[in-house]
Amino acid sequence: MNPATEGATAQRAAVGRASASAGFADLRDEVEVASLPLTGAIPDWLTGSLVRVAPAQWDVGERTLNHWFDGLAMLHRFQISAGAVSYANRFLQTESYRAARDSDRIQFSEFASDPCRSMFKRVQAMFSPTLSDNTNVNLTRLGERYIAMTETPIAVQFDARTLDTVGVAYEAPGQLSTAHPHGRRGDGAMLNYAARLGPRNKYRFFVLEPGAREPRTVASLPVSEPAYMHSFGLTERFFVLAEFPYTVNTFKLATSGRPYIENYSWHAERPTRFQLVDRDSGELVRSFETDACFAFHHVNAYESGERVIVDICAFEDASIVTELYLGRLRSGAAVTALPHLERFELDMATGAVTRERISDASIDLPRINYSRNNERPYRHVWGTGFDGASGWFDEIVAIDVEERTAARWSEPGCYPGEPVFVAAPNARAENEGVLLSVVFDAERGTSFMLALDSQTLTEVARAEVPHHIPFGFHGQFACA
Repeated sequence: MNPATEGATAQRAAVGRASASAGFADLRDEVEVASLPLTGAIPDWLTGSLVRVAPAQWDVGERTLNHWFDGLAMLHRFQISAGAVSYANRFLQTESYRAARDSDRIQFSEFASDPCRSMFKRVQAMFSPTLSDNTNVNLTRLGERYIAMTETPIAVQFDARTLDTVGVAYEAPGQLSTAHPHGRRGDGAMLNYAARLGPRNKYRFFVLEPGAREPRTVASLPVSEPAYMHSFGLTERFFVLAEFPYTVNTFKLATSGRPYIENYSWHAERPTRFQLVDRDSGELVRSFETDACFAFHHVNAYESGERVIVDICAFEDASIVTELYLGRLRSGAAVTALPHLERFELDMATGAVTRERISDASIDLPRINYSRNNERPYRHVWGTGFDGASGWFDEIVAIDVEERTAARWSEPGCYPGEPVFVAAPNARAENEGVLLSVVFDAERGTSFMLALDSQTLTEVARAEVPHHIPFGFHGQFACA
């Protein structure tokens, strides 16, 4: 590449990073729109609601929350019916949100932000914590209940029709949990993980029945320095725990005076450890070790003879956590840590681990045909990706894990969020249906709901929202 071309490419990348930064601006208005402007045609069979939860406000009084993950939670609902799309958004009326709104101050500790506290208050908060209920990461349906979650143990129930906040849905058995539970086949019970911190730290797996309010612990493993884990894997027999060497000394966590995530340290010399826990007995079956890596999201896991297959969107290290600080993102600084779909084959007979990169395409925020293929062999995964030039997620990626091929959707100046897969009625193929994504159009300064054919990534329709929707994480589609 000659110097002139290199300069032009660098300039376009800088413009792209600057335009993407507008996706981290606060959204404070709550609106209802009966019918969004629509181009294309929504499939006749697609009826229901895409509901997403996302951070929407980072500026509180004279302070700004430190990290993308810290923003106050807002619900967004796209109701699809008879080929039309309506929209509404509302803040979750959590204690964290109300306290910030009423006092104009940050009152609860978040992922990387903390109110000013004395040493006594910090130690007290560690062992008798007042935990944030700012559930801005993901949501799920448990029976007839809709629940928003984050990495604290407090989950918040809401009304999916009105977006009204109902109250605390349950509390996980620990100080940390995940916003990525699994559903148990047959009865739809929630399976999830929690970390109990204290003099004796423990990893716990728990189950919450559809009508229950109290979770039941089904497995417990001791651990000296807990690892940061955003999700976990599930096979028909095993809970799959991936411990990346990004760990915390819980005594220092209680006394350091730093926000939660800043107490974790990356240990490149340590291995990544996979632990398989029997779902029925709760016993640890076997541990495996491989080279250090880091991830937020498991994609899928399943058993194949004497092997357990674990697919993860993996980073080389945990530097992505630092790259997602809000000041960097709002300034237009590039995110350079790229996630890739990697397969870890755990050999039950020998204890060996084989690691393979399935595709060179970057991908995160992954989705599969969950009801059909979770815990089972699968072929298709969708997510968001980027090649590093724009510095932010600017494409939707589809990877065929059998053929090891990747397809992409992108549009200049547009930054898509997680693509939610909705299977077509009576679909025969695993990937037959549509993908629904919320896309920020930086040139217009607004967002739209995008519908793609999930097999070809061709556009089916888009519904324009009258404002921007800040970059968020996850959502779910519920049939009407």
